[in-house]
Amino acid sequence: MLMKTFKYIILKVLCISLLFNCSKSDDDTFKNTRSLQDAINDFSLLTFNSGVNDMEIEGSFSNVYWRFRVIIPESASETNKRPLIICLHGGTSIIDPDIHKNTACLEEPGLASIDAILLCPNSEGFSWGGLPEQEKILTLTDLVKTNLPVDENKVAIMGYSDGGNGAWFYAERYPNRFSAAIPMSSSYNTLNPELINVKIDIPLYVIHGEKDELFPLETMITVVDNYKNIGTDVELYVADDLGHFNTCLYVPYLNQAATWLENEVWN
Repeated sequence: MLMKTFKYIILKVLCISLLFNCSKSDDDTFKNTRSLQDAINDFSLLTFNSGVNDMEIEGSFSNVYWRFRVIIPESASETNKRPLIICLHGGTSIIDPDIHKNTACLEEPGLASIDAILLCPNSEGFSWGGLPEQEKILTLTDLVKTNLPVDENKVAIMGYSDGGNGAWFYAERYPNRFSAAIPMSSSYNTLNPELINVKIDIPLYVIHGEKDELFPLETMITVVDNYKNIGTDVELYVADDLGHFNTCLYVPYLNQAATWLENEVWN
């Protein structure tokens, strides 16, 4: 059993810089009664074991909690550092303290072959592209990389539905933080008009259901073709006969994406 009690570490890439010149005052909805350092200090008190770890700390915005799951394989050690996959759930508008815990259906079996550490945050009802979620995801990613046996050259982000949109977003905005993205059953439009028709600098493995009821396959074909035409390394893989609500049936397609990560992105 891998067991660690974390000590406080000043992050190599402190996530204040990650906010790319945005301050909390940009959005009056969120009140800045805590600092990012407070959240980092709270993380330093957590203890992680092999297997599933469900954690909760208060974020740097008042009353915005960071609920997240970290799954650590038994094989992980300082001499056997593992890939890190950020897993973004769908249904971001749903406020459910346990929504990020539904990993047994898709993420765990789909990514099992690469024996990765999984970091699965809860959106707390916010969009993955919103300011609180950007701060949360990038800070937690840095903290997990710093404190757990992570191979920092093997960090990817994936997600389903709204989570797939999040995977597109972080690939677009933060290509220096992730080596690849796996958007699944998504319907992505850039939130920044300046980035329309701008190449994404990391490879994407896009998975989409042939019979997706919410996001038609034809739309995703157009999106992928547009990005491909401007030089993005992106491929679309169609899940035959699957709709949007067949989440667990996408496991074989995520298995193939995991093989792609291991053999083509990280080789």
